[in-house]
Amino acid sequence: MLANRPGATKPEQRLRAALFARGLRFRKDRRPEPAVRCRADVLFPTERICIFVDGCFWHGCRQHFSLPASNSSWWSEKVQATVDRDVRQRNALKSQGWRVISIWEHELRGAGVEESAYAICARVRESTRRSRGVTSPRATLGAGPLTIYGQSSPSRPLAEWHRDVSPPWPGTEGIK
Repeated sequence: MLANRPGATKPEQRLRAALFARGLRFRKDRRPEPAVRCRADVLFPTERICIFVDGCFWHGCRQHFSLPASNSSWWSEKVQATVDRDVRQRNALKSQGWRVISIWEHELRGAGVEESAYAICARVRESTRRSRGVTSPRATLGAGPLTIYGQSSPSRPLAEWHRDVSPPWPGTEGIK
């Protein structure tokens, strides 16, 4: 396992490309806090938002994870340790004032990457408005397919709030 160096996975690359195309600039594969030993896949330091793209197998997705038949006890412990570590790290970041967004690999397939990028844009813009002291009704956009760690899920599906909110920035007119 030590030979497995972290690198950008395809889902991470698709998400980063979609965010960049929407005009967002960010840091990639960076530590949000020196005291917390983890690296965010996408980081917005000024807005204090870090995004993790979790692979369905390695992070134990409840929809897609299946335990390998060979050496299943070792794999079970390995994946559970990863899940426990994720919880510890994300709680530590949250306690330091970071907004932590976790996105499953399967949520970035097909049109999901655009939906996720749209929701992230809304979160970043909301954070930017807050830091500048601007209040707006657009600051209450729903979470979409994202899991905002430590917060409850939105009551409305992403498609509903897409209809209700006219996009406030260029390039998002065609999203339904």
